[in-house]
This record gives sequence, C-alpha cells and structure tokens, in this order.
Amino acid sequence: MTISERVAYLKGLAEGLNLGSDTKEAKLFNAIIDVLEDIALELEEDADRLDVLDEDLANVEDIVYDLEDEWDDAWDEEEDEDDGVYEFECPNCHETVFFDESIFEDDEDFELECPACGAKLDLDSLFEEEEGEGDDELEF
Repeated sequence: MTISERVAYLKGLAEGLNLGSDTKEAKLFNAIIDVLEDIALELEEDADRLDVLDEDLANVEDIVYDLEDEWDDAWDEEEDEDDGVYEFECPNCHETVFFDESIFEDDEDFELECPACGAKLDLDSLFEEEEGEGDDELEF
C-alpha cells in the first residue's frame, strides 16, 4: 500500500465515524487528513524527482567511466611513446629533469643545463648516480 492509499483509507475511516462536519473532532480529523494528503503528494513528487536524478546520475557515471577508460588507454599509449625519455634528479635543486635520448647522439662528454635552476648537469655523473642506486637501467 502506498502512502496515498493509506491516507485515503484513513479518510474513509474518519468519514465512517459520522462525526459530522461541525464538531471539533471532525474538524481536527479533517485537518490532519488534509495535511497527510499534502505530505503524501509531496513524497510522491520527491520520489519522481529522485527517479529522474538517479537516471541522470547513471548517465553521468557512464560518461565518467567511459572517459576514465579512454584516459587509461591514452595513458598506456603515452607510456609507450615515452620510450627514450630519461628522468634525472638535479643534484643542485633536486627537481626532476627529463631529457630525450637524442641528446646522446651528438657527443658523450658534454653538460646540460637544469631547466629549473640553471645548474650545469654532467650526464656521466647522473648516469653513475642512477646506476649506483642498484638499477641497471634508467627510469623511463
């Protein structure tokens, strides 16, 4: 039984009491039933609104999860594209610095400048630090 149906049942019971419409009790019952009817109608309207919101939320969730899947796929592709990118920590400012492998094609003994602090970076020492951490490979 819905709330509206239960209120209608109470209204029928009140009418069955034959209290008349002029008595204090009848006025009280009628006022209470009117308030209950209003509450029941508002609850039904709220339930309808919640159903619409639930459907809208389901649509938003579908969009978000689809985007998340696309982002994951794009991230996986981006990780594949990052081959040949080396990551170092600047010994001066401790910022993470990224260099493309093309820097090694020209000359092995040269220095680069940290884009964050401008300090000269000796790649040989950076490689030694990376290898000294127990890794045989550089981080990509």
